[in-house]
Amino acid sequence: MQESSTKPYLIRALHEWCTDNGYTPYLVVTVDDNTVVPPAHVHDGQITLNISHLATNRLTLGNEYIEFESRFNGAVEHLFIPVGAVSAVYARETGAGMGFEVVASRPYPGGDDQPPPPSPPASPDDGPDAPKPSHLKVVK
Repeated sequence: MQESSTKPYLIRALHEWCTDNGYTPYLVVTVDDNTVVPPAHVHDGQITLNISHLATNRLTLGNEYIEFESRFNGAVEHLFIPVGAVSAVYARETGAGMGFEVVASRPYPGGDDQPPPPSPPASPDDGPDAPKPSHLKVVK
């Protein structure tokens, strides 16, 4: 039996450490064909992402993949990151963290070997934060 990588466990541990100490966990990702991130925010083949609980929705720090939703320029984006593409996790405030070797990532395990399609943008009328009509009436 092949031993599993320590990388996803260390990513989760550093995320928890940052959160417990009031720091903002950042993830540095080397973008490849199996990485789904907003291309406009990729610089020199890398993207740095805020993965705090306030900046993400449905964050899953799995053993093979990291998935979450986040806002970029006001639009909700679904991000899919193979753990192999992560090059660092650190606390924004202190710079404390850890770097990792980037390894070739595997395609998304879905039926057609492609990452999941991006979620459609959420309309402002969706969700618990949607504006509700007022129950107040103007009295003259």
